[in-house]
Amino acid sequence: MRNERIYAYDHAAIPFEFRQSVERFHVEEILLDRFAGSGNYIVFKIKKEDMSTWKLVHVLAKSTGLEERDIGYAGLKDKSATSIQYISIPKKYEKEVDRNLVTERVEILERFYHKAPIRIGELAGNRFSIVLHDLRKEDLPRFERAARTIEKSGMPNYFGYQRFGEDGKSYLQGKAIAQSGKRLRGAKEKLLVSAWQSHLFNAWLGERLKISKIVTTRSGKSAAKSLGYPPALVEELQKEPALLKIFLGDVMMPYPYGKPYYANDMMKASERFATKRAVPTGLLCGDRAMRARSDARHLEAPFDDAELSSLRGDRRFAWVWPEDLSMCYDPAARTMTLGFTLPKGSYATTFLEEIGKKALSSPVTRNGR
Repeated sequence: MRNERIYAYDHAAIPFEFRQSVERFHVEEILLDRFAGSGNYIVFKIKKEDMSTWKLVHVLAKSTGLEERDIGYAGLKDKSATSIQYISIPKKYEKEVDRNLVTERVEILERFYHKAPIRIGELAGNRFSIVLHDLRKEDLPRFERAARTIEKSGMPNYFGYQRFGEDGKSYLQGKAIAQSGKRLRGAKEKLLVSAWQSHLFNAWLGERLKISKIVTTRSGKSAAKSLGYPPALVEELQKEPALLKIFLGDVMMPYPYGKPYYANDMMKASERFATKRAVPTGLLCGDRAMRARSDARHLEAPFDDAELSSLRGDRRFAWVWPEDLSMCYDPAARTMTLGFTLPKGSYATTFLEEIGKKALSSPVTRNGR
C-alpha cells in the first residue's frame, strides 16, 4: 500500500502517458569533481541500456576478476533506461576490460585516470531526457505552465516508485528486517530496509505538505482549529513566504549541499528557503541520524523508527528545484520530450507525477508501450 500522495500545486490533472524504457528514459550523471588525469585508477564513462548499475558492476567483476566491492560508482541507475554513468576500477585491470567486456548493452564513451576510486554520493546531480506520449495539443499550455512553475518554485522531494519494488510493498519486508534486531546480510536486505526508511520519509513529507496547505488556504482561525495549533503559531506560519512551512527545530541544510543546522528563527529560515539558500530536511531514520528538535521533532516523531539501527541514518532535502528545463513538443506524434537536471538522489518521475497529478507505474521492457 502506497502513501497517499499530497501534491504541492493545485492545477488540474494533465493527462499524458509514460512508461519507463530505454527508448523513453535517458539519464546522465553530473559528477562533483574533475579527474586528475593521472593515478592508480581508471574511470570509465559508460553508456548502458537495459542494465542496472548492480548488473553492470557484476559484469565488470566477471570481466576483470575483481571483487564487486573493488568497483566504484557514484550512484545507482535504473535497469529500464539508457544511462550514462561513471565507473572506476584499479588501472592495472584496464586491459582486462578491453579484452573481456563484450556485451552490446555497454559502450565505453571515454576513460580517465584518477588518484582515487569513485565513491557513492560523489554526484552533483543527473541530467534527464524523457519522452511522454499522448499529450494533447490543447493541454500543452497547462503542461508548460505547470513545468515552469515547478522549475521556479521547486517540488517536494519524494522518493519515486522505483524505490519500493514492482508491487510497491518492499518497504513492508524492510520494516520486518529493520525491527528484527539482526545484522543486515547483503545488498538486498540493505535495499529493503532503505525502502522502509524511504516510506517513512515520504509519509512525513506528505504530512508536512498537508499541514502547509491547510495553513496557506484557510483562515487563521479555521487552520488553528483543524490542526489543533495555537492561533499565534498559525499566524506566524502564515507569514512565512515559502510554500512548505518551517517549524522551530527543523533541520535545515544549505542548498545544494552543506552542513545541517537547526532552525531557531522560523521566518529567517523560511526566507532562506524561499530564495533557494537553504532547505528543510526530512529524517531517514537509522543509526547516528540527526533528529529534529522542538515543534519539528513533534511532527517528525511519528515517522521515526527507533528500532532501526542496522543501517546508517541521514537527512534528505524535503524540497528540490529542477533546472535547465527544456520542452520539445511534436504535435503530429503528440509526444513531449522533457529535459531537466535534478540534484543527486532526486527522482525524475516525482517531477512527472507533480505535473500530471497521477501516480506512475513500474517500467516496461524494451520497445514496450
